[in-house]
Amino acid sequence: MRNRFNHLAPVFGYVGTLLMVFSAIMLLPVIVLVFTAGGAVRETSADAYLVPALICLVIGSILNFTFRKGSLSASQSMLVCALGWLAVSAVGAMPFWMSRLGPVIVEARVGSVLDPFHISYLDAYFEAMAGFTTTGITMFQGLDFFPPSLLFWRSLTQWLGGLGILSFFILVLFSAGSAHTLYGAEGHKVFSKRPRPGIFNTVKILWLIYVSFTVVLAVALHISGVPLFDSLNLAFTSVSTGGFAPYDESIGYFASHVSEFPHYRAIEYIIIAGMLAGGISFVVHYRLLRGRINALWNTGEIRLWWAIVAGGTALVAFDVMRHTGVTSAAEFEEKFRACLFQAVAVLTTTGFRTKDISAQGYFFGISKQVLLLLMIVGGCVGSTSGGIKVFRIQLLAKALAAEVGQAVRPRWAVRVLRTDGELVHAGEVRRTAGLFFAWLALIAAGGIVTAAFSTHTAYESISGMVSAVSNIGPCYISAADLIRLHPVVKVTYILGMLAGRLEILPVLLLFNRRAWT
Repeated sequence: MRNRFNHLAPVFGYVGTLLMVFSAIMLLPVIVLVFTAGGAVRETSADAYLVPALICLVIGSILNFTFRKGSLSASQSMLVCALGWLAVSAVGAMPFWMSRLGPVIVEARVGSVLDPFHISYLDAYFEAMAGFTTTGITMFQGLDFFPPSLLFWRSLTQWLGGLGILSFFILVLFSAGSAHTLYGAEGHKVFSKRPRPGIFNTVKILWLIYVSFTVVLAVALHISGVPLFDSLNLAFTSVSTGGFAPYDESIGYFASHVSEFPHYRAIEYIIIAGMLAGGISFVVHYRLLRGRINALWNTGEIRLWWAIVAGGTALVAFDVMRHTGVTSAAEFEEKFRACLFQAVAVLTTTGFRTKDISAQGYFFGISKQVLLLLMIVGGCVGSTSGGIKVFRIQLLAKALAAEVGQAVRPRWAVRVLRTDGELVHAGEVRRTAGLFFAWLALIAAGGIVTAAFSTHTAYESISGMVSAVSNIGPCYISAADLIRLHPVVKVTYILGMLAGRLEILPVLLLFNRRAWT
């Protein structure tokens, strides 16, 4: 027992330090509350943030000062990662739970048929996990009338989760002894170059680029006519490829309020650019900012990425236009923009929408199949996107081609696997294949659970778990039906979202007895 305690001491110690840092972050919505209280939309109480922040600080301090921290092994770092995300989501859910959202929304919507409701803690935890993992599945309706501070908190969870909670932790409280293993536990489990030698330099550069993109996108949206507060929220959730929007209609809100937003087309194209930026590796962005324009096409992954963007958009647009027809250049641009937006939103796992992919009448058989495949693929390694990642798709395709080639070669011939001229070790291929299998197994299990505890079809049930594990948000289950899912399904999706964001291994380690001894 004593050995077990000693083994777990640094794990709980680092989780405690993480909670202490997070307690300060939870005070940021209070600043928004101070400026928006007394406005047209009723605000929530400051206690919704102050109480969780205090709880976070107290628990974090107890863990931090009780358990001695030291260097972490790989398995300990993964435990810190998984427990840290679970703990942060548990506290981050409290503002949603404590805000009594039902009465606030009903009071604001005069004449609305929306019934008062109380947000259960499970739904609040689901929302927080969907935020931090940048999944974007939401348990809420009536977002247009939400307290501004709560909308800000909701968007902030996605922005913090975009580059990773632990990477932010490393940035603000650098610990040389454990930074490498913590970063690796949360980062992608494939070979990926860093912008600079040294983990702290890497994290600092990534966050500098991330913040800069957020500012540029917020300014561009504001110039296009989006209110400043909404611009900031959308910038948070675009670059992080999270997909939370401050409106029930998501980005379709701007086109449906054309009198207020005459430049809605420009707004949509700006958000497309923001989603693409989030879906591309930040190492590519670093090279671009250093003047290497060829970084946009000089690796196999980035070339495949652009091919998937172009091919996916073309197939979706073809399917839509062959069913609905096109009578003018303006109509062609409108439909092409809608298809481009949805293909990019799905591929980057952002999940914004201008058209509801679960509704009938706009997307048809081919386009729905393509969108589902894009959900699984996801963005580039080193981006904020979820999904399997383009690099892994490329690697598995090369491994398959190598196996086919080996079958027609002499037995003594050995074919090595290379990407961009660099040798890929067999262990990397095995890890990728293992992760891909685990990914599909999770999706299958979640689809079965969804079907067992709902009346949704097999196709809808599978799409729901694909959405959770790929950290995307939209699926072929309507938003209203997602809110009414059975608690067992919601818990399954929570685990799926976390496993997808942390790339499965840290979550599996939670259920491994040897990891705790």
